[in-house]
Amino acid sequence: MDYNITHGPAFALLEMDLSEGEQVQCESGAMVSMSTTLTLETSMGGKSGGGFLGRAVGALSRSALGGESFFITHITASDGPGHLALAPTTLGDISDTEVDESTSLILQGGSFLAAAPGVQIDTSWGGRHGIFGGEGPFMLKATGSGTLFMASFGAIVRRDLAPGERFVVDSGHMVAFQEGMGLDTRMVAGAGGFFKRMVTSATSGEGLVMEFTGPGPVWMQTRNADAFAGWIKNLIPSLKNTSSGQ
Repeated sequence: MDYNITHGPAFALLEMDLSEGEQVQCESGAMVSMSTTLTLETSMGGKSGGGFLGRAVGALSRSALGGESFFITHITASDGPGHLALAPTTLGDISDTEVDESTSLILQGGSFLAAAPGVQIDTSWGGRHGIFGGEGPFMLKATGSGTLFMASFGAIVRRDLAPGERFVVDSGHMVAFQEGMGLDTRMVAGAGGFFKRMVTSATSGEGLVMEFTGPGPVWMQTRNADAFAGWIKNLIPSLKNTSSGQ
């Protein structure tokens, strides 16, 4: 599978050339264009195995709690080689990385764009990390082996942490991180008790943060979708009136 990422970091497009018989899986609705030799098949997301009910429950939890769509689309070059173009919903970038049997990745909801067929996309219980990250208790987990394509709002920045190195990321800027890294999710640090830290978070514009401990890679996005939505709302009087109950 040959691919090229173009038009980044604001309007990134993933272009692929598939040989006959090759397949790629992608987020439902990500297809921009494709050759007539390619065929589309949509199925419920989640790991294979566990029977229909198990896959249905996994897909439903993904849809309701993980921020991802209920379905994954499988695109196959069934009638000969062909060209495929994929894009995320939001303005932003696309980044590729390799997943192998020894390296699983945890993705924030909405970050999955596409993957080779050897990569399994599933929900992983995120506990309070998922809840505090604003994405509900479920996050996406990429296992298996193959190329994974992640999408972001804004550009994607990767930082590789050394063993024992600690690094803080605002939850709204998180894209993905390697499973097994040390992780503590909390409100923005500040002096004083719980209430004072709450006030500091509200007045500073910063909220919940994720503190990672290396080794391992962390991917971040340069824009925060929730903050951007709030900025847009403040520019539109009708939306401000609606939110204030007027």
